[in-house]
Amino acid sequence: MNKYKLTLIGLVLSVFIYVTTTIFELDLFEHFKEFLLNIEQFELDEIIIPITIFFIFLYFDAHRRNKKILIENAKLNIYKAMLSSSHHILNNFVYQMDIFKITAEDTPGFDAQILSFYEDIISNTSHQINSLSNLETIDEFSIRTSVMNE
Repeated sequence: MNKYKLTLIGLVLSVFIYVTTTIFELDLFEHFKEFLLNIEQFELDEIIIPITIFFIFLYFDAHRRNKKILIENAKLNIYKAMLSSSHHILNNFVYQMDIFKITAEDTPGFDAQILSFYEDIISNTSHQINSLSNLETIDEFSIRTSVMNE
């Protein structure tokens, strides 16, 4: 219903004008012609068509920009949802890997250097996930540099 709000408003207004002109026997087109004849002395009639053309193109341009903004916002929402899901999956992976780490620490004779290497990998991955989640501007350059800087 909200999708056709302006169409419904236009329909109601059109019906109201039609009913009003029928009841009061008004001839709006004749009044409009008289108005145009009255402004003929000011030579404003010559500018009506160019102004109308300008506003038609202005409307189409605004409509095109609005559509583009809506598409960009949809892409942004999809990106944020994907990022949130990826963040959740990766955090679950990190927590599960911590279980393996605890098991490795409890295993006698396990190489401490490998555990240290493992700690560095998990820490680096966590920093990359967090920096990707905390982006201020979402564009290709920002995404790539947030992951590469860590």
